[in-house]
Amino acid sequence: MASVLVKRAEGSRMKYTIENISQGENEVILRCAAPSPETEQLIRFLEFQNRRLLGTRDGVQVVIEPSEILYLESVEGRTFAYTETSVLQMEHSLLQLEQLLGTVNFFRCSKSAILNIDKVRELRSRASNRIDATMCNGEHIMISRTYASDFRRRLKGE
Repeated sequence: MASVLVKRAEGSRMKYTIENISQGENEVILRCAAPSPETEQLIRFLEFQNRRLLGTRDGVQVVIEPSEILYLESVEGRTFAYTETSVLQMEHSLLQLEQLLGTVNFFRCSKSAILNIDKVRELRSRASNRIDATMCNGEHIMISRTYASDFRRRLKGE
């Protein structure tokens, strides 16, 4: 017999049901009267789980999982992905990567950079409404004043 758990996420208008099954394939069923930002974000999250990207390091193509990326940066028309251990040149533009990744864990933090929110260790407010984000490897990424308010709202779940 399957056990069922029904909950409402804190601060959310959406309830969810978890049904534990002893056999069969995991399945997500989304029921909604009309698509909302919450449901669209959930769909993007589910689609994101199987996404892989291609980058180039030392002339060799490398498959990278988005969760490995600390941040992405555009320099002189080329886009780079920075991980804890390496730098890869990406085949996509920063705008294309923002569209692929920006709705889940990634956030446009300046005109030329996107950071992985899950890899941020510390935040410090700076002059002119900027934010200094310290990444899990100790690197500092500046969130420009243009994007700082949206970043704060995103962290609050708005």
